[in-house]
Order: sequence, then structure tokens, then C-alpha cells
Amino acid sequence: METSGRIATTPDALDFTVENVEKGLHQLYYDPNIENKNLAQKWLMQAQVSPQAWQFCWALLSPDKVPEIQYFGASALHTKISRYWSDIPSDQYETLKTQLFSQIACFSSGSKMVLTRLCVALASLALNTMPEVWPGAVPEMVRVFQEEGGGVDGRARCLALLELLTVLPEEFQTSRMPQYRKGQVRGALGREWGSVCPLLQQLLRQGDSPGAVKSRVLRCLSSWVLLDVPLSESEGLVEDCFTALPDPELFDTAVEAIVNAISQPDSQRYVNTLLKLVPQVLSLQEQLREAVQNGDMETSHGICRIAVALGENHSRALLEQVEHWQGFLALVNMIMFCTGIPGHYPVNETTSSLTLTFWYTLQDDIMSFDCERQAVYLQVYRPVYFQLVDVLLHKAQFPSDQEYASWSSDEKEQFRIYRVDISDTLMYVYEMLGAELLSNLYEKLGRILTNTEQASSWQHTEALLYGFQSIAETIDVNYSDVIPGLIGLLLRININNVQLADTVMFTIGALAEWLADHPVMLSSVLPLVLQALGNPDLSISSVSTLKKICRECKYDLPPYASNIVAVSRVREVLSKQIHKTSQCMWLMQALGFLLSALHVEEILRNLHSLITPYIQQLEKLADETPNPSNKLAIIHILGLLSNLFTTLDISKQEDESGESTAPPVKTAPLPPGPNPVVVVLQQVFALIQTVLSKWLNDSQVVEAVCAIFEKSVKTLLHDFAPMVSQLSEMLGQMYSTIPQASALDLTRQMVHIFARETDHFPPIKALFDLVTSVTLSIFQQGPRDHPDIVDSFMQLQAQALKRKPDLFLSESLDVKAVFHCGLLSLKFPEAPTVKSTCLFFTELLPRCSDVPPVARVVQENGKLLLQAVLEAIGGGSSRSLMEQFAEVLFSLNKHCFPLLTVWLKEALQAQGFPSTRVTTEQKDTFTQQILRERVNKRRMKDIVKEFTLVCRGLHGTEYAAEYCL
Repeated sequence: METSGRIATTPDALDFTVENVEKGLHQLYYDPNIENKNLAQKWLMQAQVSPQAWQFCWALLSPDKVPEIQYFGASALHTKISRYWSDIPSDQYETLKTQLFSQIACFSSGSKMVLTRLCVALASLALNTMPEVWPGAVPEMVRVFQEEGGGVDGRARCLALLELLTVLPEEFQTSRMPQYRKGQVRGALGREWGSVCPLLQQLLRQGDSPGAVKSRVLRCLSSWVLLDVPLSESEGLVEDCFTALPDPELFDTAVEAIVNAISQPDSQRYVNTLLKLVPQVLSLQEQLREAVQNGDMETSHGICRIAVALGENHSRALLEQVEHWQGFLALVNMIMFCTGIPGHYPVNETTSSLTLTFWYTLQDDIMSFDCERQAVYLQVYRPVYFQLVDVLLHKAQFPSDQEYASWSSDEKEQFRIYRVDISDTLMYVYEMLGAELLSNLYEKLGRILTNTEQASSWQHTEALLYGFQSIAETIDVNYSDVIPGLIGLLLRININNVQLADTVMFTIGALAEWLADHPVMLSSVLPLVLQALGNPDLSISSVSTLKKICRECKYDLPPYASNIVAVSRVREVLSKQIHKTSQCMWLMQALGFLLSALHVEEILRNLHSLITPYIQQLEKLADETPNPSNKLAIIHILGLLSNLFTTLDISKQEDESGESTAPPVKTAPLPPGPNPVVVVLQQVFALIQTVLSKWLNDSQVVEAVCAIFEKSVKTLLHDFAPMVSQLSEMLGQMYSTIPQASALDLTRQMVHIFARETDHFPPIKALFDLVTSVTLSIFQQGPRDHPDIVDSFMQLQAQALKRKPDLFLSESLDVKAVFHCGLLSLKFPEAPTVKSTCLFFTELLPRCSDVPPVARVVQENGKLLLQAVLEAIGGGSSRSLMEQFAEVLFSLNKHCFPLLTVWLKEALQAQGFPSTRVTTEQKDTFTQQILRERVNKRRMKDIVKEFTLVCRGLHGTEYAAEYCL
């Protein structure tokens, strides 16, 4: 420490005295300089785990210290006991326990945060010593704090004891101890419940117990029931919790205790206790109704939590008690009341959302019974679920326009998510109610739209349509007899509101597959969709609906094609003045689907009229001096072309072969000659080269250019062949000038599709050799600043080995240099890069048998690969990557077994390699396990996972157990 009181940075500053720790804490809490705070925090963390902590922690707990300092002392004690228990001599356990009891007694009337920390420290000690060393831990705790003396009043002693008993199970839940040990301690704690339960019951039932004591009792119960205490043993206490609910001060903690008790998985075994709880929960209905009437959201929320916890966790057990069916039905109706609680979520209420999962659970349980019992339950519960649909659609209604306008953006977003949850629930309920649900919705919608005497609100209409949309989006409604009528009703709706218009659009989109089977209805709905395209507020719904229709109904759309293209081509629609960038891209995808079904001449004619304005704009932008605004415009235009070419595919015949009974799909005959996309790309190729020449150093523009070709290649596949030569040449020039990952990714696509074709092998080989050579030079200069290029390069090499290993026979390809690049890449910190590199090696090693250059390199340098893999397993790489390294080891074992036998022995002979934590015996065992495993890759991964834990000192911990699952 420096004399000024600031933490020094030199090694001799590690003088962990009481005075220095106090200075460090002062610096942490009061120094305005953030760097000094960080330095102090780092130093204090070192102090906390140092051997000197045993000396200064007790001194810091001195009564004359401020609470912040005392708290650090208590925290240091907990850290030493919980994390460094093995450092404490066994003959010191009793002394340590006595000191902690003494300190807790002292602080029982002092700082609450320090008391809690001391209790956590003693709890940790108890967990480390039970059941062998301290078998009666809890009875002793109770006895010590019930004894009078020490000048501490009884109420303070009682609260301190309750705090200690509360944190004991909590500390167990968060402690990291081996699984076998955790089981022992859990059993010991379970046996201690016999000492805790009577004490809690006594304190809760005593009329003169202060509110603070009762509140702490309830918290303590909450903590203990999480240990799976049998519900039958806590039954009396749980019933006492119900008596505490009318007390506002105890309400929240009582709710938590009840919910925790009845939510434990094991509690379903105690059916008799559960049956006793049903009337207790039902007795809360009056309190619930009063809370709702008074706008008391906290109380209604808490009671709802109790009802849902009982229903959701135990619906099957309660359903099976047939003689008590009325009680359970009453509970279901109580939860229905909570679902339909008055007010708009989330502004007037936040309770209804808690109930949605219950309805899934109840339905699953009913449908899981055998057919006979299922029929009985459905007779009772189908009407309940029809009522639920009405309630949910009422809750899904928008508020008045004025009220909705007053909501914050966060409230509107929460309401949107809430409606999605309702939509998911309706979709699930359809599984039980079936086609009758659609008929029910259709009749209600028909009544309100045809009732001329009483006008209904747009909110009511919108909610019913939302119900239709929810079901039609995911359920096959093609055989429903109400859909034609629904289309007719849609045309009758007076759309005078954005939310209603949105739902009309989404409903039409959800019916796209039905429209494909009933194309005669397209003429009715398309005008609505095309009209909506011009409204900025309907951008998302109208564009996504048009895209769905164009995808599903494209072979029925040629009569409407010119109109759709004309509306979409209006300059304002695609120039981001109406639609944001993402919607513009969706619209281009929709047009790609649409054009795919036309004759080639029509496609070319429409393409010409559609994209000519953008080509002209791009020509103008290409002549301008690069600046941020024209960069965005260029990327936008290139994106439009990419998305158009993603879906424009004339080769895809929707030929319903096999078992299908659907009518034959109408398709345009495949023409001879080049693909329309290729024709357009050839026409704009020179322009794209001009754009590149000015923007080659901008990765986003290069990425946008590559995306056009990459998406075209993926869509067209071999139809892209006419462009292979000129694109390969352009890619080579691009990458030679300024290497970028997107160019490598496009090269990989080209290799994947065309490397095996004799006519295209020469340009592909030339491109592959060139980008490999350029990338090798990047590695020579230092690749660390280009992890994206390294990642893409490794993926490209892996693809080449997989699709066309002959590329590695080229005299101009330095296989050894590529191998060494792989070795460097294995040590990158970026996980994706390491994964791609492991993939490269797993593709390379099998080629030892048929590609001589690869065989030579592996024979000469394979040991370096093994060392790199072992180093990673020893702790050099993230544990999340161990499966990938295991695959490399497996490949070495399978394809280079004689060499691996020698290399493993030589590599693991080194002292402290791959980790100082592994013994020679452990390394020998690992070697034997590896060499035995040449067939079962899953087993190899398990071996590597186990060994990496040993290397990292994590073997046998609970943390390790979770990792190995």
C-alpha cells in the first residue's frame, strides 16, 4: 500500500493487513476515479483469498468498524470456509464454529447485512461438516440461540436463529460440492427438518409473535421446502400460511412459502394433503374479488399465483380423484376468473399471463388419459375451454384508441408479446376443440358483421379475426368449410383502423396455403393486399402477406402478375419511403416467387421494367465519389437484387409425386437457353465491376456484391454455369487486391457446386490456388487481425478436400503451408474459427490414403497437430470446443494409427504437458483409451471431456458433472 492510502501496483503491495484492507475498502467505496476503484476491487479480491484473511477478517468485525468494513470481514470468512475448506485443519473446526456463533450473537442486534453474511459463513461450515463431524447441527443452532445470556434480547436471538436457518438450505442450493457429497448433505438436511418444523410452527402460531418474526418464519419455510421436504410433513405449516394471507405485512412472504411448498415435484405424491389444500385455495376467492374491485394488483397477483401453482403442478393428480371432481372444477373456474381478470394487460393488470401455462397442462393431462376416461373429462371440460377462448379473445382486444395512444412503447411491446402468448394458447386449444372452434369463431364474426342494428367495436372484430389467424398460421385449415365464408366476411369489414387492417392482412397471409387450393378466391383478396402496400403503417403485414401468397400461389398468379409488379414497382414502394429496408427485401423475394412461374420472355420483360430504375441509379452512384450516403444506397440496391435472385427459380418444379392425391400443379415449361437471372447478371456484370473498383476497400459493399452471386449460385446451382469463368476471374482480382472473408465464402460455394465438373475445373482450380496463395501471405504477415478471413479460409479448405481433393494435387498449392496455417488457427480465441479449423483437419486426415502431398505433410508434421490438440485439451482452449478436438483425435486414430501411437508417447512424456495437474498414470490411461477408440466417436468425445476436466482441476466437482451431461 502507498502512504497516500491508494493501492499500489507493485508486488510488495500485497501486504494484506487490517490497515491496508481498510484503505482498500475506502478507495473502493469513495474514490471517484473508476480505475482506482477497479484496482482496489482486484486487490481486495486477492486479499479475501489470501492466507492472511484468517487474521484480518476477525479484526474487521470489531464493533468499532463501520458496517462496510465488517461486511468485508464476514465475506472473507465465508469465502475461506466455502472455497478453501480443505485448508482448515480438522482440529480447528470447533473453535471456528464457536467464534462464528459468538459473532452472530454480537451482530444479532447490529447490521443486518453483516449478520446475514456471518450466518452464511456458519451455514457453509455446517454443510462441510455434516453429517459426520457435526451430526446435530440444526438442534445445536436452535439450542445455542434459545439460551439466554450475552446481553442479547430474546427477539434479536430469535431473528438471528431464523436467519441462520433460512440461509442454510440456500447455501446448500448454491454450493459447489461433488454430486455424491451433495446427496449425503441433502439427506442430512432432510432429517434436520424434524427440528426446524416444530420451531417454525410454534413461532407462527404464537399470538404475541412480532410481525418481523412471523415474516422471517415464512421466509425460512420457503427456503426449506426447496429441499423437497415432504408436503405431508409441512402440511400444518402450509395451512398456517393461509391464515397469514389477510395480514398485508405477511402476504408476500406467505404467498411465496405456499407456492414453493406446493410446486415441489415430489409433492404430487401426497394426494390427501393436496385435496385438503383445494378448499383452502378456494376460500381465497372472496379476498381475490375484493382485491380486483379495489384495484389491488399485488393481492390479486399473489392469490392467482397460489391457485395456478396448485392447478398447474397437480392437475393430473387432482383429475384422478374422480369423487372430488367438483372441487377441482371449482379451482379451474377460479383460475378462469384470473385469466379473465378485468383490465388491459399490462397497464391495468399483470395477473392473467400467469395462468396461460395452466391451460396447456390441463389439456395435456386430459388428453393423456385412455379414450374412455378422456371422453368423460371432455364432457366436463370442453365447455370450459370454449369459455376460455371467449375470455382470451376478450383479453386480446385492444383498448380504445385514446387509451392505447397514452401507453408507453414498453407497454405496447408487452401487450404485443401477451397477444402472441394468447395466440399460442388458442392454437393449442384447437387440438382439443377442433373444427367446432373455427365454426364458433365464424358464427360470432358473422353475427357482429351482419348485425345492422347494433354496431360493434373494431376491437371486437379484430380480436375474433386474430383468433382465426392464430389457428390458421400453424394448423392445416384446408378442409374447413368456414374459410370461404370467412373470406366473404373479410370483404365486409370496414377497415378504419391500423391494428384491424394489420390483422386482416395477417389473416389473409395465414390462409395462403388454402388460397393455393382455392385459387378462385385470389381475385377477392389480392386487391386488399395490393392496396395495403401503399400504406406505410401496414408495411410489415402487407409485404409479408404478399410474400406468402406469391410463394404458395405462384402458379395461379400469372393473370395478376403485371398488376402486382406494377404496384410493387411504384418508385415510392421500393425506395424505402414507404417500406423499411427489410420490407423492401421481402417484397423483392415475393416478386422472385411470382416471376418464377412465368414464361422466360415474360420474366425478362418484367425484370427489365422492375430493375432498370435501380440499374440506372446504380450507374449514377458508381460515377460519384464514395461517401457514406451513396454507400448506403449502393448496398440497398445490391440487397434488392440479391433478394430477388434468392427466390427467382424457374427450375423448381412443384411436382407432387408419390402418395399425394393433390391435383397436378400448373408449371411453366422449362425453356432452352440461359436462365433469366444469368442473363441479367451478365448484363450488369460490368457495372458491378465498376462499383467494386471504387469500393473494394469497404467490406460491407464487397459483402453485398458477393451476396448477389452467392444467393444466385445457391438458387440456380448448375444453371449458373455460364458465369463461372468470369466470376472466378473477378473474385480472384477482388481477393488479390483486398482480401475479404465474403470473397472466400463465395469461392467456397463455387467449389462446392462446380469443382467436380470437368468444364469448370480449370477456372475453379485457378481461383482456389490464387486465394490460397494470397491467404498464405496474410498468415506470414500475422493473421491475428483477420479472424473472419482465417475462419472462411479454413471452411474453404475443408470444402475443397471434401468435394474435390484433386485441388490438393496442384503443384502451385503449398500443402505444408496450409497445414501450418491450420496449426496457427487452432490457437485462435474465436470459437467459430477453431471449429472451422478442426473441420479442416477432420477432412484432411482421411486424404492421407489418396492424396500423396497430404500424406507427406501429415507424416512429417502430424506430431505438431497432435501437440496442438493436446494443448487445447489441457486447458489452452474453451471447454465448449472439446467435441471438435475429439473429432480431430478420432480422425488421427482412424487414419494415422501407427504414427499416433508413437506421437502420443513422445508428446505426453514431457513434464507438465498438457497440464501440471495430470499425473503420468493419468496420461497413460488417457493414451490407452484414445488408442482403443477407433470406431465409437461418441466415446472418444467422452474420453476427451473427462481428461480436460482432470487437466483443469475440475474433475469430480458438481460443475464437472453438469458439463459431462
